[in-house]
Amino acid sequence: MDIAGGAERGTTERVLTLLGLLQQRQVWTGPELADRLGVTPRTIRRDVERLRALGYPVHAGQGVGGGYRLGAGRDLPPLLLDDEEAIATAVSLLAGAGGAVAGAGDAALRALTKLDRVLPTRLRHEVRALSGAVESFGVARTPVDPEVLMTLARACRDEVEAGFDYPSGGEVRRRRVEPYRLVASDRRWYLLAYDLDRDDWRSFRVDRMTDVSARAWRFRPRAAPDAATYVQESVASRVYPHQARFLVHAPADTVRAQVPASAAVVRQRGSERCEVVSGAGNLDFVLMHVLLLGHDFEVLDPPELGERCRALAERLLSAGAAMPPEPDVEES
Repeated sequence: MDIAGGAERGTTERVLTLLGLLQQRQVWTGPELADRLGVTPRTIRRDVERLRALGYPVHAGQGVGGGYRLGAGRDLPPLLLDDEEAIATAVSLLAGAGGAVAGAGDAALRALTKLDRVLPTRLRHEVRALSGAVESFGVARTPVDPEVLMTLARACRDEVEAGFDYPSGGEVRRRRVEPYRLVASDRRWYLLAYDLDRDDWRSFRVDRMTDVSARAWRFRPRAAPDAATYVQESVASRVYPHQARFLVHAPADTVRAQVPASAAVVRQRGSERCEVVSGAGNLDFVLMHVLLLGHDFEVLDPPELGERCRALAERLLSAGAAMPPEPDVEES
């Protein structure tokens, strides 16, 4: 019988329980903690020293109103969470992955990955569903139901079919899909999935989904496009009746800083040029937006957009020619 090993496990469990108590309340007296843990105040003092050695700043106050208090330290020690707190933290981190704060998305996903490593098996799958099924090309601002996100994330992870009601063509229809990835844009959440009824890849806005459910039928994953790229191209161009491509004489990073990720796809073409792909209901509209970027550019596609450029140029020249010349002012 491993008496020493059993004693060590007992001490570890007691110290973790002590840490949990210190995180629950502002101040505990020594006798209160001893009574909760069924040990002597002397053992509590030893366990407090063990926590301090692990990096937890446990402060001890003397006299009336004194007691043990968990304070803020210079370094961040591990947190002790119960099941509900861990799941709530994971859901909050998922929301942070699509938050409006620059850089918060990557940090949130890293935190989810760390949680996944230390959580027990019964909770680890919940976190993996969040961290493993989310990609991003911006920050999301439109709120969605966290339960819907978790349902879709689990379906992505477990490779099971999902179903939901979705508006299309003026009516709401039931969609059956093989979910692949959740993607956060600069405005909202999307699901990239293989649409079983249309036999093709589709992107869906999560905030438009209702009655979302995961099914029991598993599927064999298909060769999939890059999730973030596919969704961005769908949002920026494919959903519009007209698509246009331009060669802009400026670095890609410069143009990306001028154009929202949901408005256009910017691809690098050398160090000083880039290709801009966008869509609109009217070609003149997208043409004016590229013109207002302030860079030289060329029309790549469609051919009729070149005609629109010439027509617009003639219209602008005509408007400028109609203005009377400014009178000469003689110097006195």
